[in-house]
Amino acid sequence: MFHKNNSRRNFLKQLGLGCAHVGATSMLSGITSMGLLNAAASANKSWVNTPANSSYKALVCILLSGGNDSFNMLVPRSQDAYDAYAGARTNIALPQASLLPINPLNPDGKEYGLHPNLPKVQQLFETEKLAFIANCGTLVQPTSMSDFNTATKLPFGLFSHSDQATHWQTSVPQDRRKIGWGGRLADILHTNNSNQDISMSISLNGSNMFQRGNTIQSYSANYNNNGSTLINGSSSTNFYNELKRQTLDDILEQEYQNTLEKAYANVIAGSKNNSLEFDAAVANGVPITIPFDTSNSFSKRMQMTARIIAAQSNLNVNNQTFFIQMSGFDTHDAILDEHAALMTQLDDALSSFYLAMDEIGMQNNVTTFTMSDFGRKMVTNGDGTDHAWGGHAMVMGGDVLGKKIYGEYPDLYLGAPLDTGGGRFIPTTSTDEYFSELALWFGASPSDLSYVFPNLPNFWSPEQGASPLGFML
Repeated sequence: MFHKNNSRRNFLKQLGLGCAHVGATSMLSGITSMGLLNAAASANKSWVNTPANSSYKALVCILLSGGNDSFNMLVPRSQDAYDAYAGARTNIALPQASLLPINPLNPDGKEYGLHPNLPKVQQLFETEKLAFIANCGTLVQPTSMSDFNTATKLPFGLFSHSDQATHWQTSVPQDRRKIGWGGRLADILHTNNSNQDISMSISLNGSNMFQRGNTIQSYSANYNNNGSTLINGSSSTNFYNELKRQTLDDILEQEYQNTLEKAYANVIAGSKNNSLEFDAAVANGVPITIPFDTSNSFSKRMQMTARIIAAQSNLNVNNQTFFIQMSGFDTHDAILDEHAALMTQLDDALSSFYLAMDEIGMQNNVTTFTMSDFGRKMVTNGDGTDHAWGGHAMVMGGDVLGKKIYGEYPDLYLGAPLDTGGGRFIPTTSTDEYFSELALWFGASPSDLSYVFPNLPNFWSPEQGASPLGFML
């Protein structure tokens, strides 16, 4: 018996969601994406580990949040180019001898090395499983120094964290639209999935712009347990939570006359069943034995992504996108130590994830790629560096034509043709070129690209006959 002040509405609010700790009202936006119809309780499922679906494709988006100092991630080693880099960076330059050498298959006359804390990324690159996209950034059109000086069609909020992180996720930097390119991709391709109760878009970091679509929204998965975002206490067997579950079931099973109350109860009930189904599917996925560093949340999120992919046959899906955020890259201070620690975490997680995909036979079905708010200036502000524009990204997977650097690596001396001031470089590769190649690999048709990437015709068109950058099979 409830106390008279505890209404059904208040009780539902108190239940919350396990990983998000939000009230029942705010639950609606997250749970509707799991689907509300045809949900079956997990107890009625008979799970069998089936071979990987050869037509399955997954994109794993990693946002390096805060602005990755990627000019200390991929660094020129040849003497003249290194001297220009070190002259611009001064006290935040990495020692030349510490750089891990790489040997690109498409040399541009320079030698390159990686941050010393990226030995596993070095190995992935040298074994042709990983590539770099050089000097990439948000662009409305190809941009010259003259365009910059006259503010001709520049991205809104240039050098702003919130704007630039959004623009990378939408790839439409001339306005602040609220639909992401991953969401637009899901709107087109979600019918490839037989199971429409499970969203094609899975986020390990809650709501995000990348996966926000007109039709399809992301499902927020929990990186603990088995991935589902369950109602608080739904998996516990103690007396209080059993009583709470029974009370919830009693509330949901009532016949409501009010249309909104009925719809609300149906939403909660559908979410509960779908979450249990998702949880059971992941728990019974193909086992992964590759170890992940569980001391940090980013690696744990990568591990859970691997487990969800390992359950794709149980989930009955052919296309999935994943969104993972790694924070801490806004390195205005103590950049050498802080960035080194971040590179170690990134190195470990990328390697473990690729090995996990290889273990379950999905290495050619999954492509992982990075984005960040922007690069950082070459000049120091003391012991850190400030916001810039162009920077380098990584793309990894069995279908990546690796061991190459795509795009144009800029000259790093101060006052270079692309330097807008202080070593803040205009990008020479657009996010549209970068992401459209991923979209084509994922299953989008060339005719879909004008919807997914409205600015792409400013840089590339299918009539050119080749892919935008050429880094995917």
